[in-house]
Amino acid sequence: MTHTGCYVVENAPSYDVTKNMMEKMMDNGSFNLLDDFAHTLNFPLDGFQRDACMAIEQNKNVLVAAPTGAGKTLVGEFAIHRALHERKKAFYTAPIKALSNQKYHDLVKIYGEDAIGLLTGDTSINSEAQIVVMTTEVLRNMLYDDSSTLEELGYVVMDEVHYLADRARGAVWEEVIINLPEDILLVSLSATISNAEEFGDWLDTVRGETQIIVSEHRPVPLLQHMMAGGELFDMFADEKDPRLAKYRSAQETSKGYVINPRLRQLKSSPRNSHYGRGRHGYKSGYSRHPRTIPGRIPRYQILQNLDKNALLPAIYFIFSRNGCDDAVKHCIARDVRLTTDREQHKILEYVTEATRHLDHLDLQALDFYSWKDGLLRGIAAHHAGLLPLYKDVVEKLFSQGLLKVVFATETLALGINMPARSVVLEKLTKFNGENHVDITPGQYTQLTGRAGRRGIDIEGHAVVIWKRGLDPDHVASLASKRTYPLDSSFSPTYNMSANLVARFGTYETKKTLESSFAQFQADKSVVGVAQRVRKNERALAGYQKSLSCERGDYFEYAQLVRAVRTEKKNLEKRRRSYIKAVALESLKSLRSGDIIELPGGRYRGYATVLQCREARDGVLEVDIINEKAQHRALPSSKVEAPIEPVSYVKIPRKVRGRSVKERQDIASRMRTALYEGRPPRRDTSLSWEGFPSSDKLENLRQQMQEHPCHECPDKEEHARWEERWRKLDATTQTLRRQIDTRTNTIAKVFERITRLLEDYGYMYHDEHDYYLTEAGENLRRLHGEREFLLSLCLEDGFLDGLDSAATASVISAVVYHSKSGEYVPLEKYPHRSIELSLQKVYSHWEQLSSSERRSRLPVTSAPDFGFVWSTYQWARGKSLSEVLEHADMSAGDFVRWMRQVIDVLNQISHVSVSDVQLRTQCEATVLLIRRGVVMTELEGR
Repeated sequence: MTHTGCYVVENAPSYDVTKNMMEKMMDNGSFNLLDDFAHTLNFPLDGFQRDACMAIEQNKNVLVAAPTGAGKTLVGEFAIHRALHERKKAFYTAPIKALSNQKYHDLVKIYGEDAIGLLTGDTSINSEAQIVVMTTEVLRNMLYDDSSTLEELGYVVMDEVHYLADRARGAVWEEVIINLPEDILLVSLSATISNAEEFGDWLDTVRGETQIIVSEHRPVPLLQHMMAGGELFDMFADEKDPRLAKYRSAQETSKGYVINPRLRQLKSSPRNSHYGRGRHGYKSGYSRHPRTIPGRIPRYQILQNLDKNALLPAIYFIFSRNGCDDAVKHCIARDVRLTTDREQHKILEYVTEATRHLDHLDLQALDFYSWKDGLLRGIAAHHAGLLPLYKDVVEKLFSQGLLKVVFATETLALGINMPARSVVLEKLTKFNGENHVDITPGQYTQLTGRAGRRGIDIEGHAVVIWKRGLDPDHVASLASKRTYPLDSSFSPTYNMSANLVARFGTYETKKTLESSFAQFQADKSVVGVAQRVRKNERALAGYQKSLSCERGDYFEYAQLVRAVRTEKKNLEKRRRSYIKAVALESLKSLRSGDIIELPGGRYRGYATVLQCREARDGVLEVDIINEKAQHRALPSSKVEAPIEPVSYVKIPRKVRGRSVKERQDIASRMRTALYEGRPPRRDTSLSWEGFPSSDKLENLRQQMQEHPCHECPDKEEHARWEERWRKLDATTQTLRRQIDTRTNTIAKVFERITRLLEDYGYMYHDEHDYYLTEAGENLRRLHGEREFLLSLCLEDGFLDGLDSAATASVISAVVYHSKSGEYVPLEKYPHRSIELSLQKVYSHWEQLSSSERRSRLPVTSAPDFGFVWSTYQWARGKSLSEVLEHADMSAGDFVRWMRQVIDVLNQISHVSVSDVQLRTQCEATVLLIRRGVVMTELEGR
């Protein structure tokens, strides 16, 4: 199906999808470069790959959403191929260091080391190469710093762009997408997402024409199963089987699938089983011969059954770190061996080489020998708490087919490329930090997406382990849906706000934030309106150029002309108000018997005043008898000029003009007074004494007449352009007000942040804009969840006088997050100086968190002292085993947090360029703690 700005490929693996389009464009000679690229491959391009590459050839941005293993990275490689051909730069961004390293080595194999660079924060290789692989954060920082490395950049490939939904780091993707110069082509590669068109529409808005390529086709088909009692059952039945007629329900037909009838029997009677041979060779169908199925079986038997059915290698998902580690120990205890002697030899060689830099004491602390035993058996764990070096070894061995089973947490589903023949889900619930909840269809799709290795497997297999109470309908629902929505996690931070203000100013920053995907999802129309504002502003700049005058600033002259017109209108308005005021005073001075002359309207002519009174609505009214002996109530609103009496008749006090005789008598007396003895008419013209002078108008007229543009022969032409400018500016102002009154929550958060930063002295403003102080400039270089707290502490000199070990331990408090997430003070501190520094940290946090609550901003998480002792001991030279003995964390967690301490120390070193002592202190601290297993990890081993 085709949409504006996008081309969606559904279940279309072949060249035929675009054959007609391809032939047409080949006639125009448009795709020679694509053909050259295709000839370098040892396999034909799939339809979605060719479509995406064709869009790049047409200089369009591209969003490719395809299943894991479909080959979407090839589209990014074509962008690189084109960049090399055009002698432009191309950046290939990945969300994590492991992916960056992997892609770097892949590209080096193709193009050689000289052409490829790598930047991952702590690694820099050939950074000025024509093709550079980097983490997304590195590119974000380049954009904010206006790095010279961006020169000649033509293409940016954003791999795994669905990381945009990551709560902790997703905002970086949006920052890059919004801030990239418009002339750079963006190639976005994503897992299959259910709202690809929504995301593509946003890309089209902020990046220009974007073609959306969505492929549901899996190069390796994925078959769904359930395992019960060691037996494997197909999840869905073959709809062509005539025996299914009595099992198929109308509801199932509407869903588009039919559940294996045997699974329904499992649901109702789990102890009985009728099974036969399924189409894949395992016992999965239905039979007349009953058989009892035992309950849940142990993990080692599950592996044996997978091996028996030729479903290894497999990724076995267990939503628990400890569960993964326990599963490996369980298999070792049961003497499970899944590797051959030759495979074991290769594993041993690789492990020995990868760990030869580790100290033997560290090896013991890292449970090395048990870990190696599992590897030799073809079994390993993979989770966030694993030592990064261990994870790297597991990933390498698994990708080479040497490992047969990896017990993993869901983090692997978002990690590097580790496809398997099968994916096993032990349960369909996970702990979200508060409760155990069901996994979503999107999570199910993401987890099982790794099943099926392209070029190796004919089919991939997803296996759900059955247990009592598990509803096959629920599993079937998860397996049949393809819903993986991409939701923005973007929100302004202190660092982001400081960088945007420094680069764009507050006005442009608000427009940038209004263009975010988060705002697009919150109120899609705001992005469109913001785009119209930007378009109008470009037109306004063109109009202003057209109304320029050689004699002077016509824009200034036009403002004077409008000022004269405005002042004339204001003067006339004031004149009318003055007349009204004088007229009202004249009415108040009238007395009974006064004869007045009214100038026009229904009251025209002479009349005699009976009385003046205040009506119910507070308006002054005058009761009169006119020449026709009619009684009227004259409201003050009908009097537009002062009224003075022209004569007088005496009226008895009791007369109110209610009877006809009274009115006729008063009218007769009035005529006598006017015509028989009419007095000379008085001057009722308005006296202008006390009326505001018109000096301002005369002054403006003089300025206008003396302006050099007043005598310009093209004045009328300039005036027409000025009129167009003014009308479009008014329209644009209306659009801005629309944005302000809608759900511009992102910009409002930014405004609160700028006010808070101003209160703390990080910003100041004049009548034009906000600007950063020196402290604000330093904040730009600090990245992390507590960057503002760290900046406040640095200003307070919280590291002054500390030695290296103390420096590292104090920094850990603004880096570390315990699982509980709660502040727990230390009963004992490593050193008095550390205690004083940590007290400063906590004091600043208390003040900051109070300010954030008052400002209705997210509260910065409290400093965590749970890593202070471990950091201090490591910095003092303790061994890894000694450090971990009293630490409530795994070796992998220790290394991960220590790397973040090093990262923050490096940030402070860059901030403190002018503070030689602090810079030297941080550099010395890094050298001290960058040892052993920590140093090995930083070197990317």
